[in-house]
Amino acid sequence: MKQVVITGTSRGIGLELVKLFSKNGHEVLALSRIAEVVDGFKLPGVTSIGCDITNEDDLARVKERLSEKGKVDILINNAGAIINKSFAETTVDEFRNVYDTNVFGVVGLIQLLLPLMNKESHVINVSSMGGVQGSMKFAGLAAYSSSKGALITLTELLAEEYKETGPSFNVLALGAVQTEMLEEAFPGYKAPLSALQMAEYIMDFSLTGNKYYNGKILQVSSSTP
Repeated sequence: MKQVVITGTSRGIGLELVKLFSKNGHEVLALSRIAEVVDGFKLPGVTSIGCDITNEDDLARVKERLSEKGKVDILINNAGAIINKSFAETTVDEFRNVYDTNVFGVVGLIQLLLPLMNKESHVINVSSMGGVQGSMKFAGLAAYSSSKGALITLTELLAEEYKETGPSFNVLALGAVQTEMLEEAFPGYKAPLSALQMAEYIMDFSLTGNKYYNGKILQVSSSTP
């Protein structure tokens, strides 16, 4: 049984991950701004906390709760923010809001949980194919894709810094997945993979991937984007 922390669990991939880990007998701390969604499923082994990862007070409450468990085996930084808007029309504040969730919130949570992790622990950062150098890029996603690129580089740096003591750090650059967030950004677009299908892959990777990888970018996409 693993102690698992997942962010962005009120919908999409995050919610499916919570269900899968619970079904497989693991203990999960589900973090999202709307904790009531996960609570409504009454899943065994799951604790849900209303948490905005960009809010220091919310993160402090998470640390207090986890200190009772004594350790974190898996952290999946799944929470994400996206805006589809031309660069010229995207304000600096809108850029900051995207980076706050996709980069700085991840930084804050990792720093908070590092003392509860060990050599065997595994941090998975969920990025995007749009953040991979040389991949196809889409107009309107300057804030989102650049923040996901920053997350990729951050993962590589942390893997190097903690390679002797752990945890392991890997980043999954996802292609298009049929989620609410995708529908909001690209109404009507049909992705080749469902949220459940991607969640199954991410769970399996989180449990075993650190045996084979550290500091690696895995491109998880069945389509060009």
